[in-house]
Amino acid sequence: MKDPLVAYVSMEIAVASGVATYSGGLGVLAGDVVRAAADGGYPMAGVTLLYREGYFRQHLDPAGAQHEEPQPWDPGSAMELTTALVTVAISGRPVTVGAWRYRVAGTDGDEVPVYFLDTDLPQNDDGARALTRRLYGGDGHYRLEQEALLGLAAPAILEALGHTRVRTFHMNEGHSSLLVLALLERTVPRDLNRVRERCVFTTHTPVPAGHDRFDGGLAAHVLGAERIGTLRAFDLLEGETLNMTTLALRGSRFVNAVAMKHGEVTRQMFPHVTVHAITNGVHAGTWASPPFRELFDARLPGWRRNNFLLRQAVGIPLDAIASAHAAAKHALIDRIAHATGKLLDPSRFTIGIARRATAYKRNDLVLRDTPRLAALARAFGGIQLVFAGKAHPADWDGKAMIQHIVGSAHALSGDVDIVYVENYDMSWGAALTSGADLWLNTPRPPNEASGTSGMKAALNGVPSLSVMDGWWIEAAPHGTGGWSIDAQTGGDDDATADALYDHLEDEILPAYYGHPDDYATVMRNAIAYNGSHFNAQRMLAEYAITAYTERDAEGAHIEELLAG
Repeated sequence: MKDPLVAYVSMEIAVASGVATYSGGLGVLAGDVVRAAADGGYPMAGVTLLYREGYFRQHLDPAGAQHEEPQPWDPGSAMELTTALVTVAISGRPVTVGAWRYRVAGTDGDEVPVYFLDTDLPQNDDGARALTRRLYGGDGHYRLEQEALLGLAAPAILEALGHTRVRTFHMNEGHSSLLVLALLERTVPRDLNRVRERCVFTTHTPVPAGHDRFDGGLAAHVLGAERIGTLRAFDLLEGETLNMTTLALRGSRFVNAVAMKHGEVTRQMFPHVTVHAITNGVHAGTWASPPFRELFDARLPGWRRNNFLLRQAVGIPLDAIASAHAAAKHALIDRIAHATGKLLDPSRFTIGIARRATAYKRNDLVLRDTPRLAALARAFGGIQLVFAGKAHPADWDGKAMIQHIVGSAHALSGDVDIVYVENYDMSWGAALTSGADLWLNTPRPPNEASGTSGMKAALNGVPSLSVMDGWWIEAAPHGTGGWSIDAQTGGDDDATADALYDHLEDEILPAYYGHPDDYATVMRNAIAYNGSHFNAQRMLAEYAITAYTERDAEGAHIEELLAG
């Protein structure tokens, strides 16, 4: 384990499916960053919070109504408790913070530690002990206390653990931006320019409403008058409001969005800030399914260390691609049968739609015109739809969307089989993105900052049908590794649904059922053109070159990262 030069600080980091410290894409992306760092021997450490009750376990009743319950897990079964303890002041009282260490192992034996901050300690009062209980739980006060804990304690805990050579703090989304305040307090004399030289910020939110804001009274209660005075003195407040994104923007020397289009949107939102664009990627060794890992090991030896070799998938025989996919599809069907009792047909065209259930993602758009969908299924040989995704407990529109999907199953029975998988997590994500025949993505543009599930699908030869938003704008052109719905059409629900059905009717279903080699060619291209580029190795190399390198050249191993 190398002494970290970069600290990656995130409200959630997904290190393993059974470690319930993530809710969805933000945490999974963070986990892929640290996995890529471990593979490349990059000197990094992750810092996040320990959530003893996880996000929530989802249960759907027969009508599709979502019910939530705690998701308890035992940190001692997955990680080691360190002896480090630090104290931070939150809401006028001292909060003692400990840390658990999870070792993320790389392909060549290197490790990256991820530290999970824990306040469930006897030294703390009940309120402080609860701060590391639930992810995104509670009200605004609880949320700000959690974000204060993450940002204020991260530098202190790293120092207490002996990591004194950290030069760059990478804030993954605004939740961690009070780290800027913590570094200011540790800089003598206080100098924002010196702090900015140490901070990098990645924003994932393309709409103003998605950025955390806390009113001045709440911020003063949680942080204290002295800290509010410091923020005001360095112009880090937005009037009297604590805007976590504004704080991160003003406190960082490098700011990036997570896709080209997202960069354009972010620059419009914050016109006085230089915003770079580093498109997300996924960890190839994690998200390639067992059948495709075996295929790549045989045909592209060294691909785990050098993801760029996936470009040479263009030389893999089509029957080998089809065979690996058939194995992944059978594994998904078996798992669905075990979990739900529903037996799907491996010969029928299966569409995967799995992501957070919220209105802008329009997970149920494929059901916009059910008579037309049923007619397509009858005309070509059947369609199966596999859905998954949690709605935030307070997102009533998202919950209604799930009920609409579940309620449509009966109406379409006999023509279109619909399954909604409960409790979507990393494990289900891997099964679905590898076992579906098509990955469907229909967000309302430009609300999709990046998206990564389609990247996971591409690694497994699963083409996407997607609205032109987020990462898909940069992907292989229409018909090569998938199919595209124009972004101008994509803003209108009816027009998007019509385009979706048109692509199924005119291109996708005829190829799948009538010209399997043509479909397998698109599958192979998805790997070669999309999988070889939209991976975490390339993403981390871009961060190393553009965000970390100038200050952190020592131990950065840029050449290694680029060469694989």
